[in-house]
Amino acid sequence: MSDAEAVAMESVWQGGTRPYSIGSKKFGMWLFIISDALTFSALLMAYTYLRLSTPDWPKPFIFSPSIIFSSVMTFCLLSSSLTMVMAVHSMNHGNRGATVKWILATMAFGLGFVGLHLSEWLNLINNEHVTPAHNEWGVPLFGATFFGLTGLHMTHVIIGVIYLGIIAFAVGRGKFQYEDVEVSGLYWHFVDLVWMFIFPLVYLMSAKV
Repeated sequence: MSDAEAVAMESVWQGGTRPYSIGSKKFGMWLFIISDALTFSALLMAYTYLRLSTPDWPKPFIFSPSIIFSSVMTFCLLSSSLTMVMAVHSMNHGNRGATVKWILATMAFGLGFVGLHLSEWLNLINNEHVTPAHNEWGVPLFGATFFGLTGLHMTHVIIGVIYLGIIAFAVGRGKFQYEDVEVSGLYWHFVDLVWMFIFPLVYLMSAKV
Protein backbone atom coordinates (compact mmCIF):
# COMPACT_ATOMS: atom_id res chain seq x y z
CA MET A 1 0.00 0.00 0.00
CA SER A 2 1.37 3.38 -0.98
CA ASP A 3 1.70 6.28 1.43
CA ALA A 4 -1.10 8.17 -0.39
CA GLU A 5 -3.48 5.22 0.01
CA ALA A 6 -2.61 4.92 3.68
CA VAL A 7 -3.35 8.59 4.28
CA ALA A 8 -6.66 8.30 2.40
CA MET A 9 -7.72 5.33 4.50
CA GLU A 10 -6.75 6.94 7.79
CA SER A 11 -9.70 8.46 9.66
CA VAL A 12 -9.41 12.16 10.38
CA TRP A 13 -11.49 11.84 13.53
CA GLN A 14 -10.04 9.41 16.06
CA GLY A 15 -12.55 10.10 18.84
CA GLY A 16 -12.11 12.05 22.05
CA THR A 17 -12.75 15.39 20.37
CA ARG A 18 -15.78 17.18 18.97
CA PRO A 19 -15.91 16.47 15.21
CA TYR A 20 -18.18 19.47 14.52
CA SER A 21 -16.45 21.87 16.94
CA ILE A 22 -19.67 22.04 18.98
CA GLY A 23 -20.94 20.07 21.92
CA SER A 24 -23.47 17.35 21.25
CA LYS A 25 -25.95 18.95 23.67
CA LYS A 26 -25.79 22.32 21.95
CA PHE A 27 -25.92 20.70 18.52
CA GLY A 28 -29.00 18.70 19.51
CA MET A 29 -30.71 21.80 20.89
CA TRP A 30 -30.06 23.72 17.69
CA LEU A 31 -31.60 20.87 15.68
CA PHE A 32 -34.66 20.97 17.94
CA ILE A 33 -34.94 24.76 17.66
CA ILE A 34 -34.76 24.61 13.87
CA SER A 35 -37.46 21.93 13.66
CA ASP A 36 -39.68 23.73 16.17
CA ALA A 37 -39.16 27.04 14.40
CA LEU A 38 -40.49 25.43 11.22
CA THR A 39 -43.59 24.29 13.11
CA PHE A 40 -44.30 27.74 14.54
CA SER A 41 -43.53 29.39 11.20
CA ALA A 42 -46.11 27.21 9.45
CA LEU A 43 -48.73 27.97 12.10
CA LEU A 44 -48.05 31.70 12.04
CA MET A 45 -48.17 31.81 8.25
CA ALA A 46 -51.47 29.92 8.27
CA TYR A 47 -52.86 32.29 10.89
CA THR A 48 -51.75 35.35 8.92
CA TYR A 49 -53.36 34.01 5.75
CA LEU A 50 -56.65 33.37 7.55
CA ARG A 51 -56.48 36.75 9.25
CA LEU A 52 -55.92 38.69 6.01
CA SER A 53 -58.33 36.66 3.87
CA THR A 54 -61.26 36.98 6.28
CA PRO A 55 -62.85 40.45 6.03
CA ASP A 56 -64.93 40.05 9.19
CA TRP A 57 -62.14 38.69 11.39
CA PRO A 58 -62.92 39.57 15.03
CA LYS A 59 -61.06 42.39 16.74
CA PRO A 60 -61.87 41.74 20.39
CA PHE A 61 -58.76 43.14 22.06
CA ILE A 62 -59.28 46.67 23.34
CA PHE A 63 -56.34 48.72 24.56
CA SER A 64 -57.40 48.56 28.19
CA PRO A 65 -57.19 46.00 29.58
CA SER A 66 -56.42 43.47 26.78
CA ILE A 67 -53.41 45.10 25.08
CA ILE A 68 -52.02 46.37 28.38
CA PHE A 69 -52.43 42.89 29.86
CA SER A 70 -50.65 41.19 26.95
CA SER A 71 -47.94 43.87 27.08
CA VAL A 72 -47.27 42.95 30.73
CA MET A 73 -46.99 39.32 29.62
CA THR A 74 -44.47 40.41 26.99
CA PHE A 75 -42.53 42.34 29.63
CA CYS A 76 -42.34 39.17 31.75
CA LEU A 77 -40.79 37.20 28.91
CA LEU A 78 -38.36 39.96 27.95
CA SER A 79 -37.27 40.25 31.57
CA SER A 80 -36.82 36.48 31.74
CA SER A 81 -34.48 36.64 28.75
CA LEU A 82 -32.34 39.15 30.62
CA THR A 83 -32.18 37.02 33.76
CA MET A 84 -31.33 33.99 31.63
CA VAL A 85 -28.43 35.89 30.09
CA MET A 86 -27.21 36.71 33.59
CA ALA A 87 -27.49 33.03 34.57
CA VAL A 88 -25.32 31.96 31.63
CA HIS A 89 -22.86 34.77 32.41
CA SER A 90 -22.61 33.73 36.07
CA MET A 91 -22.06 30.08 35.16
CA ASN A 92 -19.37 31.08 32.68
CA HIS A 93 -17.54 32.71 35.60
CA GLY A 94 -18.00 29.68 37.84
CA ASN A 95 -20.46 31.31 40.21
CA ARG A 96 -22.97 28.52 40.81
CA GLY A 97 -24.85 30.33 43.56
CA ALA A 98 -25.59 33.35 41.39
CA THR A 99 -26.45 31.07 38.49
CA VAL A 100 -29.12 29.30 40.52
CA LYS A 101 -30.58 32.63 41.67
CA TRP A 102 -30.78 33.99 38.12
CA ILE A 103 -32.37 30.77 36.86
CA LEU A 104 -34.94 30.93 39.65
CA ALA A 105 -35.69 34.53 38.66
CA THR A 106 -36.17 33.36 35.06
CA MET A 107 -38.55 30.67 36.25
CA ALA A 108 -40.50 33.23 38.29
CA PHE A 109 -41.00 35.43 35.22
CA GLY A 110 -42.01 32.37 33.23
CA LEU A 111 -44.56 31.35 35.83
CA GLY A 112 -45.84 34.93 35.92
CA PHE A 113 -46.36 34.77 32.17
CA VAL A 114 -48.25 31.47 32.45
CA GLY A 115 -50.41 32.82 35.28
CA LEU A 116 -51.36 35.92 33.31
CA HIS A 117 -52.04 33.84 30.21
CA LEU A 118 -54.32 31.46 32.08
CA SER A 119 -56.20 34.42 33.56
CA GLU A 120 -56.71 35.78 30.06
CA TRP A 121 -57.97 32.39 28.86
CA LEU A 122 -60.44 32.11 31.75
CA ASN A 123 -61.73 35.60 31.03
CA LEU A 124 -62.28 34.80 27.35
CA ILE A 125 -63.94 31.46 28.12
CA ASN A 126 -66.15 32.56 31.02
CA ASN A 127 -66.96 36.18 30.17
CA GLU A 128 -66.61 36.37 26.38
CA HIS A 129 -67.78 32.78 25.74
CA VAL A 130 -64.87 32.04 23.42
CA THR A 131 -63.93 28.40 22.82
CA PRO A 132 -61.81 26.70 20.15
CA ALA A 133 -65.01 25.89 18.22
CA HIS A 134 -67.26 28.88 18.95
CA ASN A 135 -67.33 32.57 19.72
CA GLU A 136 -69.96 35.29 19.58
CA TRP A 137 -68.10 37.33 16.98
CA GLY A 138 -69.04 35.14 14.02
CA VAL A 139 -65.77 33.52 12.89
CA PRO A 140 -65.26 30.14 14.63
CA LEU A 141 -61.66 29.88 13.40
CA PHE A 142 -60.68 32.80 15.62
CA GLY A 143 -60.98 30.70 18.78
CA ALA A 144 -59.27 27.70 17.19
CA THR A 145 -56.28 29.70 15.97
CA PHE A 146 -56.01 31.80 19.13
CA PHE A 147 -56.07 28.90 21.58
CA GLY A 148 -53.97 26.76 19.25
CA LEU A 149 -51.13 29.26 18.86
CA THR A 150 -51.07 30.64 22.38
CA GLY A 151 -51.66 27.20 23.89
CA LEU A 152 -48.75 25.64 22.02
CA HIS A 153 -46.50 28.50 23.06
CA MET A 154 -47.64 28.36 26.69
CA THR A 155 -46.90 24.61 26.68
CA HIS A 156 -43.35 25.42 25.59
CA VAL A 157 -43.05 27.95 28.43
CA ILE A 158 -44.26 25.41 31.00
CA ILE A 159 -41.82 22.80 29.69
CA GLY A 160 -39.09 25.45 29.82
CA VAL A 161 -39.84 26.27 33.46
CA ILE A 162 -39.60 22.57 34.36
CA TYR A 163 -36.40 22.26 32.33
CA LEU A 164 -34.84 25.25 34.09
CA GLY A 165 -35.89 23.84 37.46
CA ILE A 166 -33.95 20.65 36.72
CA ILE A 167 -30.94 22.68 35.59
CA ALA A 168 -31.04 24.90 38.70
CA PHE A 169 -31.30 21.89 41.01
CA ALA A 170 -28.35 20.14 39.35
CA VAL A 171 -26.20 23.29 39.22
CA GLY A 172 -26.86 23.86 42.91
CA ARG A 173 -25.59 20.35 43.63
CA GLY A 174 -22.47 20.92 41.52
CA LYS A 175 -23.37 18.45 38.78
CA PHE A 176 -24.00 20.41 35.58
CA GLN A 177 -21.47 22.52 33.72
CA TYR A 178 -21.53 25.74 31.72
CA GLU A 179 -22.69 24.04 28.50
CA ASP A 180 -25.82 22.70 30.20
CA VAL A 181 -26.85 26.17 31.35
CA GLU A 182 -26.03 27.66 27.95
CA VAL A 183 -28.15 25.04 26.16
CA SER A 184 -31.12 25.68 28.44
CA GLY A 185 -30.68 29.38 27.68
CA LEU A 186 -30.92 28.67 23.96
CA TYR A 187 -34.28 26.98 24.49
CA TRP A 188 -35.59 29.79 26.65
CA HIS A 189 -34.54 32.53 24.25
CA PHE A 190 -36.23 30.64 21.42
CA VAL A 191 -39.50 30.50 23.37
CA ASP A 192 -39.25 34.24 24.03
CA LEU A 193 -38.52 34.96 20.37
CA VAL A 194 -41.61 33.05 19.24
CA TRP A 195 -43.76 35.24 21.47
CA MET A 196 -42.34 38.33 19.77
CA PHE A 197 -44.12 37.12 16.62
CA ILE A 198 -47.31 35.93 18.31
CA PHE A 199 -47.85 39.18 20.23
CA PRO A 200 -48.14 41.54 17.22
CA LEU A 201 -49.83 39.04 14.90
CA VAL A 202 -52.45 37.73 17.32
CA TYR A 203 -52.99 40.69 19.65
CA LEU A 204 -52.00 43.93 17.93
CA MET A 205 -53.50 42.96 14.55
CA SER A 206 -56.76 42.08 16.32
CA ALA A 207 -56.86 45.19 18.48
CA LYS A 208 -60.08 47.18 18.44
CA VAL A 209 -59.37 50.74 17.33
